[in-house]
Amino acid sequence: MTTTAIQSAYTLLNESIMYYEGRPVGTVAALDPTGPAAKNYEECFVRDFVISALVFLNKGEPEIVRNFLETVLQIRTQERAMTGHEIQPGVMPASFRVVADAHGNESLLADFGERAIGRVAPVDSMMWWVILLDTYVRVTGDEELAERRDFQRAIHQILQLCLRDTFEVFPALLVPDGAFLIDRRMGVYGHPLEIQSLFYGMLQAAQDLLRPTPENVKLVKMAIKRKQALRTYVRIFYWLDLARLNEIHRFGTEEFGAGSVNMLNIYPQSIPGWVEHWLPERGGYFVGNLGPGRMDFRFFALGNLLAILFGLATGDQTDDVMALYESRWADLIGNMPVKLCYPALEGIEWELLTGSDPKNVPWSYHNGGNWPCLLWTFVAAAIKGQRHELAHKAFERACAQLPGDSWPEYYDGRTGRLIGRRANLNQTWSAAALIFADQLLQDEKGLAMFPREPGP
Repeated sequence: MTTTAIQSAYTLLNESIMYYEGRPVGTVAALDPTGPAAKNYEECFVRDFVISALVFLNKGEPEIVRNFLETVLQIRTQERAMTGHEIQPGVMPASFRVVADAHGNESLLADFGERAIGRVAPVDSMMWWVILLDTYVRVTGDEELAERRDFQRAIHQILQLCLRDTFEVFPALLVPDGAFLIDRRMGVYGHPLEIQSLFYGMLQAAQDLLRPTPENVKLVKMAIKRKQALRTYVRIFYWLDLARLNEIHRFGTEEFGAGSVNMLNIYPQSIPGWVEHWLPERGGYFVGNLGPGRMDFRFFALGNLLAILFGLATGDQTDDVMALYESRWADLIGNMPVKLCYPALEGIEWELLTGSDPKNVPWSYHNGGNWPCLLWTFVAAAIKGQRHELAHKAFERACAQLPGDSWPEYYDGRTGRLIGRRANLNQTWSAAALIFADQLLQDEKGLAMFPREPGP
């Protein structure tokens, strides 16, 4: 069964390869025979391709990854404007496509958010680009590419943009709703965990990649300082287990001065009723969001799993996240790995926070849907946490169903038993995630591909 599933996944991945001027430069998002639900699924998304890139690198086929990195940078250096304003240096496109004129001449058309639903520019694309570049160099040893002047300038600009001074006093990065994987209104505005985990990984990758030139030395020092502050901040303030829940439950409020315990003025009354009953005796997780007077207690898979993978989580926190998965398997893994977030927004909360989004109805799409593309992050985190049995269990579940269901983009329902109501079939990153998970299970040395630093 496993062999058949992997072969089917490879067939889809190879058929999805996008070519520009005869060179492979990426993979399209989906090859749905019924036609994609959205036209941009015929494009190559930066965040989507990262999973395909990991597969190609692990197979010893780095050419397409190098071409992708160069192509995205080429697009970025072209003159682009969005809603009448120049795009900030460092911002990378969400996606791109190859278009041909009547004479067959090819060109690249990118989306920096000006064609996206809600017209929100992506924040995660530039972070994934730096992380993938670092991974490419780690695997291939091709330091010459990263040392090129245009690549060094791009890394510098991305770092400058992310480290820009603001009126915030927190080390976490402030981003708007819909600016990353969850690209629709979900009440994740502010400081979502996913971005903090990516930010941390990107800071480490940029530190590894930038040459020690005079203009970079100061910036790298800022990045190291910010990374250390972010790591401490997330590990303490974003972390939730039963002991921490008891602390929040007994918080005093309106505290003033340096001796404040409840520094962010979180009101105990804001703790949702489900948390007390759902959180097991042993286990914990990083909450989805944090800010003044605001704690989003929802569990977001990608942020937690990347925190483990990039070393943002401690060893004990890694153990507790894995223990939570084991205790709440039906909720967080279910019939199809992996649940994107838990629980779903329902009722008046869904109406107010999503704007009654018909695609994000409860337990569907980004509002509690199950996403096969997250399988690789779960398998990687489980292996790193020495929970190989959990990794195999999730992988085997996906192998048993994904090929027969024609590789859906996502699944619906509390446990992910239903193929997504508006999901594309033959979704490339669903197939690529299964392949890379298999590669990691065959040889866990693949974990060394990712930017992280050893820590307690």
